[in-house]
Amino acid sequence: MLGPLGLDAAAEAVYRALLGHPHATTTEHCSQLSMTPTQFNAAIAELTDLSLIRPAAGGGPRRVHVVNPRLGLEMLLARQRADLAAREQQVRAGEAAVADLLSRLPASDPVSGESPVVHLNGVDHVRDYLDRLHEEVSEEIQTFATGGAQTEENVRASRPLNQRLLGRGVRMRTVYLDSIRNHAPTVAHVAWLASLGAEIRTAPSLSTRMIIADHRLALVALDDQDSSLGALVVSGRGLITALEALFESVWDRTEPLGREERPEDDALTRQQQETLRLLARGYTDEAIAKRLGVSPRTARRIATGLLGRLDARSRFQAGVHAAQQGYLRTGGPKS
Repeated sequence: MLGPLGLDAAAEAVYRALLGHPHATTTEHCSQLSMTPTQFNAAIAELTDLSLIRPAAGGGPRRVHVVNPRLGLEMLLARQRADLAAREQQVRAGEAAVADLLSRLPASDPVSGESPVVHLNGVDHVRDYLDRLHEEVSEEIQTFATGGAQTEENVRASRPLNQRLLGRGVRMRTVYLDSIRNHAPTVAHVAWLASLGAEIRTAPSLSTRMIIADHRLALVALDDQDSSLGALVVSGRGLITALEALFESVWDRTEPLGREERPEDDALTRQQQETLRLLARGYTDEAIAKRLGVSPRTARRIATGLLGRLDARSRFQAGVHAAQQGYLRTGGPKS
């Protein structure tokens, strides 16, 4: 009860005992409080330091005088008020120092009224901005989560941020890659997010990593294959509208995580369809792997299987055969 004034539980118990029974002996107090003499003496030392008691005049080394509680406790309160005033002064001085330091730094973060596109140079600046963005978002956050399976480190770092977001009632919509369905730890993580209210879907590929916050800011990777180049913070209304249209277009063509893909016997899976589309556009195995969130070896295996299925000797020929058989038509694979 008196903890805010600096007393621990033992010191407060001794203080109340001294107030109630000022003439009791140390032995009697220890028995009443179930304390050892060492514990009792430590509490006496603490009360003395706080000026709530002092040695009794002419009463021997073990006798103490309890300072009038109105005086002693008011003195403690006055000390707390003085400490608080000093801390407030330190905070004000710190705020002034921070403001002065920031005013002397080159701009590295988007500020209202500045350019609608700002470059965050390097991974560290992007992470700093993301931390702040997650604390400020209040309505909705939309994400393209490229990269496929999530690492244990990323999952561990993102969980507290996502939990706070969802706990504040923020709507979270995230599109992952289909490839995560084969990675049990990532599936477990996104299932946990869904249990907190997040909306999770998957797509066969994603063009770039992107986060849109509250329909007013977007963070877009400058180069999804090289995170060291940083990201762009976009705030112009027209640009945000375009990026949200892109998100909604992809979202409408994605599959909820809980729904299993069951293509017909002669149909391609969504991942195969996307690989075929990328092959036709001249993507290398490494580039396809990045887009699908799989290893280059897996991308080569999928591409090789498609070449055999289409009876093609080259990727160009595979594209021609795929178009002839209807696999590259808008609206999905051949039925």
